[in-house]
Parts: sequence; C-alpha cells; structure tokens
Amino acid sequence: MDAEEVTDRPSAGGASAGSAFAGRAVCVAGLGVSGRAAARVLAAHGARVTAVDARDDAAQRARTAELEALGVEVRLGDGDSLPAGTELVVTSPGWRPDTPLLAAAAAAGIEIIGEVELAWRLRPENAAPWLAITGTDGKTTVVRMLASMLTAAGYKALAVGNVGTPIVEAVSEPYDVLAVELSSYQLHWSSSIRPFAAAVLNVAPDHLDWHGSMEAYVAAKSTIFAPGCVAVFNADDDTSTALADRAEGVERRVGFTLRVPRPGEFGVVEELLVDRAFTGDPGTQAVEVAALGDVRPFAPHNVANALAAAALARAFGAPADAVRDGLRAFVPDPHRIQHVADVAGVAYVNDSKATQPHAAAASLAAYRNVVWIAGGLLKGLDVDDLVRSCAGRLRGAVLMGRDRHRLAEALARHAPDVPVVDVPDTDTGAMDRVVTEASGLARPGDTVLLAPVGASFDMFTDYPARGDAFIAAVGRLAAARRAARGPVRPGPAGGAARDAD
Repeated sequence: MDAEEVTDRPSAGGASAGSAFAGRAVCVAGLGVSGRAAARVLAAHGARVTAVDARDDAAQRARTAELEALGVEVRLGDGDSLPAGTELVVTSPGWRPDTPLLAAAAAAGIEIIGEVELAWRLRPENAAPWLAITGTDGKTTVVRMLASMLTAAGYKALAVGNVGTPIVEAVSEPYDVLAVELSSYQLHWSSSIRPFAAAVLNVAPDHLDWHGSMEAYVAAKSTIFAPGCVAVFNADDDTSTALADRAEGVERRVGFTLRVPRPGEFGVVEELLVDRAFTGDPGTQAVEVAALGDVRPFAPHNVANALAAAALARAFGAPADAVRDGLRAFVPDPHRIQHVADVAGVAYVNDSKATQPHAAAASLAAYRNVVWIAGGLLKGLDVDDLVRSCAGRLRGAVLMGRDRHRLAEALARHAPDVPVVDVPDTDTGAMDRVVTEASGLARPGDTVLLAPVGASFDMFTDYPARGDAFIAAVGRLAAARRAARGPVRPGPAGGAARDAD
C-alpha cells in the first residue's frame, strides 16, 4: 500500500445554551435511563421540571426519589396528562407521537424534543464533536468499534446514545469526541443536531408500528446527514446510498463496500480492509487499515460494520494503525453472533439481538448449514423474502413464540423440504426443549443458530434474557451429553477411550 496522508482532527465547537432553560416549565415524558438523566440535567440548569411516567411501582418510586430531592415534581401512574403550563416537552424515545400527552402538546403548539436534541442544545463551549451512527442493524457494534479505534488513536472518546452513558450527561464532560448511536426514534425527535461525520449503515423495514410507514422511518434516518458533515454510506445498500446522494450541504460523501472499493470508498481487497477516501490521492492510492482476521466475530455484515467504523474514525483524523489496533481491542457485546459452545461437533451460536428480518438474514448468511431457531413477536414485518433467501442453508428449523405460525407458513411456501419443529411451550423450560429439538436436527459441522427474527417480549423480559436462556440451555445440553458418555475406560493400547454418544 502507498503512504497515507491523514487530515488533522477538527476542532470542537458549539455554544452554550444552558441558560435558555432556566425558569422554563419542562415536562419530561418517560422516566427510563435517558428520561431520568434529562430531568437531572434540566433541574441543574434551573428549569422547572415535571417528570411523568405511566409506571407506578416500588422500583420506579425508588429510581425517581433522587429526582424529587433535586426539586423535580414526579408524577407516576399517569403518562397521559400534559402538566398545566408546560412550555417544552422532552420525551423518551420509545413514546410514539400519537400518545395522548405528546398529541396534546403538539395540538397546543408546544415544542417536543428528545434527549438527544436536548443534549445538543446543552453543549458547552468547545464541546466534543459527534460522530453519529444510525441504521436498522449494527449500530451498537459500530459505535463500540469506533470508540475503540478513537481510543487507540489517543483521543479521549466515549460511546453514547442507545449504548452506555446518556448523551445529555456526556456532553458536559471534557471528551475529544463522542461516538453517538442514534435510533430512528431519537432522530425523529431531533431537529438541530450537526454531527461532524455521520453514517447510515443500512435500512430495512423496522419499527413501522411506531413510525406509521416505511417512508416515515426512512425520513427519520435521513436527518442524520446534516449540512457540513462527512456522510458515510453503505454502497451495497440502495437506501443508504440514496440518502447520501440526496443529502444537501454535506462536506463530502464516503462509501463503504464489501467489494473492491472505488476512489472515495472503503472496501475489501483480498484479505485486507482498505481506505481509498482519506489518502493523499484517493484516485490512485489505497491505505491498508486492517485485515479480515482483525474483525471479530467474523461474518460479512460485521466486516461491513468494521468498514463503517473505520470510515468515521479516519474522517476524524485517526491513523490507519489505530483502526487495526481498535478492532483488535474491540470486545463484542453478547447476544450478537456469539459462539456459545461446540457440542458433538455442532456449533451453537446466540444472535438473540437479531429481532427483525434484515438482522436475521445477515446472521444466517454467515453459516453454511444451519438449524435455525426462530420466533417471537414479528411486529407486522414480512418474513417471506428472508425465508426464500436462506432456504438453501437450512438443515432444519425449530420455531417458538407467539408468531411462529407465520414463520412456519413461510417455510412451507419457500422451503417445503426443510424439517420444522413447532415448540408451543412458553414456560421457563421452553428453551431447553427448543435446544434439544435443534440438536436432534443438526449434524456434525452444522450450526444451531438462535436468530429469532422476532422481538422477545412474548416470552422473555428482553433479548438478553432470551439469549441467556439459550446459553444456559446449551450448557445443560453439553452437560447431559458428557454424562451420557459414561466413565472413561481403558483403550486397547492402554490409552483412554470413551463410550460413543
């Protein structure tokens, strides 16, 4: 590779707007992690804060006691009523625009923003620039990869947003740069954020029940490409590419692809991840930033994640070796194509985070012969294209959860020869039966893959709880197999032998 030339790191900026909230009557709607953080910060800036939440139980009362000590008026058990005199609403991202409180605020002409927009408005002088990431899948992985790369480059960096520290608390700290994960909900309630660089990783149908249509969902994603930013887009994803093409006033557009990159792109050349955007002459030069072996866990969609993170890091001025070192130091989050164990020659992989078809398709594409564990709440999303695309990889399928019948119907249409086991159980032992049934369909060399497609709330607290149940069930299966082998007995030449499974 030719020598590289990296741009200097940009200076941080942003004027303080904290005084603008002093004395204002602000309603904080929703008291999850971000809502409580917003209420704390607003109270510190002198706002008259009323915080509301529909939950009213001992745990919620304990969590909100600190807010009352700060002078926040807390109203639990009523998430519908807009407090009298409200001048601004700061909503938690999960609240739909048509909820009664937000609808009442909109009808009254009261501004509604989210915690992300609040954080942007509260940035102090010389605030850390934002490198922002959105997409249907991969956001958390990319933001953590990016933070690792920036740290390897010597910057004081932090991953924030949907992951880790609430943004509204991080903006006042002396960081060099923030890696910001942004969901479509958060972007919907933001109007003025201006990241230094931003990426749209991919776009596929999701959260349509919240946004109301695919067009509204895409429109929310599109707002991340603000004027003046470096727009990083997925050149292998038509919608991501179109959003970058249509973005007005961006400083430049940088693509990433799993193919050999064109000038101005990041991509793959043989076993290397390369940069043809931030080099001395992107028309002729390419800079190696990492090797495929540096990407863990290895899967095509995770290589794309690494390329997106690399593009953002390089846009900010990180040298190539920091991309490599950051990838090597990166520790993947659990429940994302997580190898759990090998049992009797079969790999068991937990991708409980794959909660919609686009994510499950990427997961299934990473393995050749799969016994697929799927099901849950499909949120109205179509699964025919997914099943059609993965049918040739399926050794079998084990279905669980409320909407498993829709997966069964799609499998009957597009993969009629694939054996399917229906598990109707919903008790705490359901995952053990699922894993046992999957093990009966698998052959040595296969992968039993939990890539549910659906959300977990029909049977589990959340997707980590579902993944933990899978991990525990695989552990019990492995223990049972070991016990079934029986005691060690001498082999014919004095060596050890075991009874076959």
